[in-house]
Amino acid sequence: MRYIFLLILFTASNFIYAQGQKVSFLFAGDAMQHKAQLDVAKTKDGYDYSAYFKYVEDEIKKADVAVVNLEVTLPGKQFSGYPNFGSPDEYAFALKDAGFDIFLTANNHILDKGKNGLERTVMMLDSMKVKHTGVFVNKEKRELYYPLMMIKNGIRIAMLNYTYGTNEGHVLTPPNVVNYIDRKQMLKDIAAAKQMKADIIIANIHWGIEYVLKHNREQKALAGFLIQNGVRLVIGGHPHVVQPIDIQKKGDTIENIVVYSMGNLISAMKPVNTTGGMMVKIDVSKGEDGQINIDSCDYSLVWVNKLMKDKNTPSFFELLPVADFNNEKGKEKLGAEAFLKMQTFAANAKAAIESLWPKD
Repeated sequence: MRYIFLLILFTASNFIYAQGQKVSFLFAGDAMQHKAQLDVAKTKDGYDYSAYFKYVEDEIKKADVAVVNLEVTLPGKQFSGYPNFGSPDEYAFALKDAGFDIFLTANNHILDKGKNGLERTVMMLDSMKVKHTGVFVNKEKRELYYPLMMIKNGIRIAMLNYTYGTNEGHVLTPPNVVNYIDRKQMLKDIAAAKQMKADIIIANIHWGIEYVLKHNREQKALAGFLIQNGVRLVIGGHPHVVQPIDIQKKGDTIENIVVYSMGNLISAMKPVNTTGGMMVKIDVSKGEDGQINIDSCDYSLVWVNKLMKDKNTPSFFELLPVADFNNEKGKEKLGAEAFLKMQTFAANAKAAIESLWPKD
């Protein structure tokens, strides 16, 4: 009887272990905050973003690890939209409440509010107890906390984050550190991740040409460089429109994935291709040999519904999953004009995202 009990326990333990060696990732695009969004969110007591993620939070929370690009600073006062983004703390809390676990901060807007804006953004994210990476108050903090390492379901994950630059006129003030794209430094960081026994290395890159639905040579070359040196997933943002997903296979096995741009998660931008983006879902598992398998890659489109007071003034923002509203229910909710805009965005996005996929 004791033998049977131990056999059952051993079998159950092996089953739990096998089940646990999997991680589902969700990556989302640029979380923006334009003046129209600030105006709509303002209340007598502060700012309210509770409507933003109602329709997508279940999908975000299903992922074991959900990552978002925080393309604003959290200055604590003097909030503003483009060109110098500074958002209320409530915005970051809304992203956390929606289910995002990791905030990326290496982007071209991180210095929009100067040294104080960068440092307060880091301080706030620390106080919220959310993981974040990409900028640091000093070199010592970077040495301690970069690469961002985490263990999820028995898999050791190294998260990297870099930006092509910061906007003109915004100069980095020592001792602050922003992770700029620098191949020599990237090689050192990848080596550090390997020394930390990372099972998988993921590089999140702020790059590319704004508003262009196709990646360029520089993006392709940098992605190739990262993959050649051990990165398995390259996840991109910045262009404010989606760009292709390149699923690199050997036979039926996915070797690496490059997502060139996820577009906007949420913003007040008006050109049709900027009115939404994609959330990318990637599942990985760890085999008995200790190697990481990329099991699947998929995406879902999201679109920003803006209710309008008049032709130029929004009164409400919400993020909609296109798949759930690209139907008669959606047409009734949105009205004919907005519904057509969503459909146009979705058609253009799908064509761009899948342009590198094998043709059936």
